[in-house]
Amino acid sequence: MVKKTFSLQKNVSRFIDNGQLRRNLRFSMDTMKQTRAALFSDKSEFETLRKLGQSIRQRSLDKLPELLVQLEEKCTANGIRVHWAETVDDANQIVLDVINQHGSSRLVKGKSMVSEEMHLNSFLADHGVDPIETDLGEFIIQLAGETPSHIIVPAIHKNKAEIADLFHKKIPDTPYTEEVEELNAIARKILRQKFFEAEIGISGVNMAVAETGTLCLVENEGNGRMCTTLPPVHIAVMGLEKVVEKLVDVPPLMRLLTGSATGQPITTYVNMITSPRKPGEKDGPREIHLIILDNKRSKILADPQLRQTLQCIRCGTCLSHCPVYTRIGGHAYGFVYPGPIGTILTPQIEGLKNTNDLINASSLCNACEEVCPVKIPIPDLIRRLRNESMSNKGSVEGAGTKRALSEMSAWKAWKLINRHAVLNRLSGKAAAAFGKQLKGIGPLKAWTSCRTLPKFARKSMLDLADENGVSDE
Repeated sequence: MVKKTFSLQKNVSRFIDNGQLRRNLRFSMDTMKQTRAALFSDKSEFETLRKLGQSIRQRSLDKLPELLVQLEEKCTANGIRVHWAETVDDANQIVLDVINQHGSSRLVKGKSMVSEEMHLNSFLADHGVDPIETDLGEFIIQLAGETPSHIIVPAIHKNKAEIADLFHKKIPDTPYTEEVEELNAIARKILRQKFFEAEIGISGVNMAVAETGTLCLVENEGNGRMCTTLPPVHIAVMGLEKVVEKLVDVPPLMRLLTGSATGQPITTYVNMITSPRKPGEKDGPREIHLIILDNKRSKILADPQLRQTLQCIRCGTCLSHCPVYTRIGGHAYGFVYPGPIGTILTPQIEGLKNTNDLINASSLCNACEEVCPVKIPIPDLIRRLRNESMSNKGSVEGAGTKRALSEMSAWKAWKLINRHAVLNRLSGKAAAAFGKQLKGIGPLKAWTSCRTLPKFARKSMLDLADENGVSDE
């Protein structure tokens, strides 16, 4: 679902002036960075682990076509039904078909960024199905009618007073309270009944192991386990890049994921799902469906440089360290994936034209690359996409959409001036004479509104050399 009205500039102006939002983000971001730094205090050990994580992800992508085939074979042998979806529309329809096959309308969901990418909740609502988000953060933003602001902590942009007010207004007979324990109890009471009634559970997938056909999910609240165990039908959705080759690849990636995301050595719950309920087992779903979504990922994989985008394990640490994200929040980015990872992933999925100037939502300070647990060179990929936006021969959809005749003409003029000595000296004299007037002309007016215009020397170095009798030989 493309947001054609998206404007980064307007969004930034709106969110950066929200003082409460900035205070909420600053408190949360500082806490997340501190816990992560404490866990990975040994820099040498962490760098070794990062290199291992990078090699695992790169090996998985190098072998991705065969690993996907192996995953399907293993999952099918285990009793998991595998579905392939080229687009989000295909994936949504598969989910709806499974729901209709069982005549179900009571559905609970665990946290899943792919389901957000699919805009699954709104799709199901349009077809008479009311999905209930069971992750506390997702539950909060669902009540608020919002989308996640962060990959890991969806409601990170809200403080407890805002959540207390939301619960008081949206949940009948709920008194206003800012006590965290009471707020948790209110949500727990509602969700417990939803778990009991649910006929279908939907979840994401953190990793899928081709060797064994195992779906790995990590969480801290237990809601993911309830969604995948209590309902008789479990639907798991995943991007096709989430495959890893072997079971031994999981522990190092798990440590990088949980450590980078929440500063934990391991999450409270780690779910390894390999099959539906077997004869004699007392719990688990009777039926499991795995939906593997492409949505332009195959095209990304085909590019030797841009495929590094798919190494991402969705830990969100690049968001927490990004000076842009920490000031404007996730909603300013206008799409599902915010922060540095969204800056490179979204234009490749939605197209450069549709994502406007999203690729400029970066200061290129390199903080994201320095902390990325699988060493994605995010700044290099941002520069690549910026170049693509100006090129008429790029490989990304919408390449050249920011290519302007005025800018191209200006660069050609610059090239001409700097290739001819006479023109170069004349331009220097013109800059010295009329430089101050440049401040209010065309695009320079906006540029100089937040920058100091350079002071042009009244005489060039060549002029000074001539005056002082310095030979150019």
